[in-house]
Amino acid sequence: MRRLTATVITSLDGFVAGPGGDLSVMPFDEGFNVYAQERLEAAGTLLAGRTTYADFVAYWPGIADDPSQDDRQRAISRRHDAVDKVVVSDSYVVDPASPWAGITRVVPRAAAADAVAELTAGEGGDVVAFGSTTTLGPLLVAGLVDELHVLVGPALLGAGVPLLAEPTRVPLRLLEARRLPDSSLVLHRYDARRV
Repeated sequence: MRRLTATVITSLDGFVAGPGGDLSVMPFDEGFNVYAQERLEAAGTLLAGRTTYADFVAYWPGIADDPSQDDRQRAISRRHDAVDKVVVSDSYVVDPASPWAGITRVVPRAAAADAVAELTAGEGGDVVAFGSTTTLGPLLVAGLVDELHVLVGPALLGAGVPLLAEPTRVPLRLLEARRLPDSSLVLHRYDARRV
C-alpha cells in the first residue's frame, strides 16, 4: 500500500496563489526546496493537475545539466525526470517529444478517484502532489488524501486562490507543526483521511 501525500504552500490568510493565479507572490524560500527534495525522494509517482504538470515539464527537465543551478535544484530536476507522472485533466495531451512522455499518463477528472485508489493500492514510493488544488480539492473532500502538508509562509495576500474552490468542510487531524530549518515556512502535517 502506498500513501497519497499532498503539499500546498499558503499565505498566512490561506491563499495558495495570488489574484489571477499569480504564484510569484507566494513565500517560497530555500527551506521549501529542501522539503520538496525530501518529498520527491520518497515518491514513486507524482500526481498533478494540467497547469502544475505543464509548469513542471516546461521548467524542470532543463535544470539537471544546467551548471548555473545549485546542486539541490539539479537533484530535484533529476528526481522529476525519474519519477512516474499522472496528470488529471480532461484536455491535456502529452507531447510525444516531451522528455517525460514515457513516464506520464493522463487520466480524466471523472476517473481521478479510481486512479488514486489504483495508485495507492500498488507497491512503491508514495504518491505525491504539489499544488494542483483544482485536482486535490475533490480528492480531499472524498477522503482520498492520506496526508495534507500545508506550508504556511509569512505573507498576507488579502485575495487570491483558496485551497478549496467550493466552501466545504474537510475534517483534518493535526499530526505535526514545526518551522522548517533555515526557513520562514511552518509545516502543518494533517491526517486527511476520513475516519
